[in-house]
Amino acid sequence: MSKIRMVNIFAIIAAFSGFLFGFDMVVISGADQTLQALWKSSNLFHGMVIMATALWGTVLGSIYGHLPTNKWGIKPTLLIVGILFALSALGSAFASDPYFFAFARFLGGIGIGASTIAAPAYISEIAPSKGDKYFF
Repeated sequence: MSKIRMVNIFAIIAAFSGFLFGFDMVVISGADQTLQALWKSSNLFHGMVIMATALWGTVLGSIYGHLPTNKWGIKPTLLIVGILFALSALGSAFASDPYFFAFARFLGGIGIGASTIAAPAYISEIAPSKGDKYFF
């Protein structure tokens, strides 16, 4: 496989991190009322704790996502982001109470926020130089 083709594949895979936030919002909005009924939570608790924790994680991840990127590099940071996504998915799937569910979503939010820093940096790092004519 040619180098340019590999770069294109890696860039497309890295760009998918931008879709994860929207995907997460769509998926959770479909389960929103069911989760509220399951845990019998008030509107305030449900909105401010259960649903908003992913957003707070995203904010913190995007503010502090540069720290692991600067300390360990872009690729290790993207691996950490992937681990956070996996932990969030498993934690959300097996959550037995709203607090653990909120914590799992918070971890996913941190991953999403950090990916908004690391993924574009990785794509720009692997992109061909200006002289290369074969990109996409």
